[in-house]
Amino acid sequence: MEPSKPTHTPKPRPAVPPSNLNPLLPEPEGDADLDVLPLQRFFPSTSRQFYTICAASLLLLATVTYVAWPSEPDIKFVRLRLDRIRIRTKPCLLIDISLFLKVKVINADLYSMDYEALDVAIGYRGKALGHVRSQHGHVRALGSSYVDAEVELDGVEVLSDAVLLLEDLAKGTVPLDTITLVEGRLGVLFFGFDLK
Repeated sequence: MEPSKPTHTPKPRPAVPPSNLNPLLPEPEGDADLDVLPLQRFFPSTSRQFYTICAASLLLLATVTYVAWPSEPDIKFVRLRLDRIRIRTKPCLLIDISLFLKVKVINADLYSMDYEALDVAIGYRGKALGHVRSQHGHVRALGSSYVDAEVELDGVEVLSDAVLLLEDLAKGTVPLDTITLVEGRLGVLFFGFDLK
């Protein structure tokens, strides 16, 4: 008579509530116990993600605005040459002056500018003094450029303007009014936009 083999019957698995089942996990084999951890322990909540994304977006927007905000370029006169001068005595003592300028423009912005025509009207204490004109120039982004210009001062009243000018120079500032007209192209990184 042969000895009988013991029969092994597997224990029934404990029932797991359906809310904790994850279809991506493999089925447990045999007597292995399965612990299912909630996903909230591994991933932040939706509201925390939303606030983090909003804060990062605002920080990025503030940084881009600070870097891209236009600033005033530094302008230095490198060369000044007198072209002509004319004195008129009627109706009062007036001077017409024409000058050639070479100007160094230091641009700290991300914008470059290619212009075909630049016209700056200059006024002093409510009176028009003349114009600064320049043809075909280029101002580099994040660098310095040299620009040629012609200054024409027409009908400057010597006596009245000279006294006011001396007063302003004694104060340390000369208030000039300017109106600038530009035709050209504004460059931002690899893009160009018409400028008028």
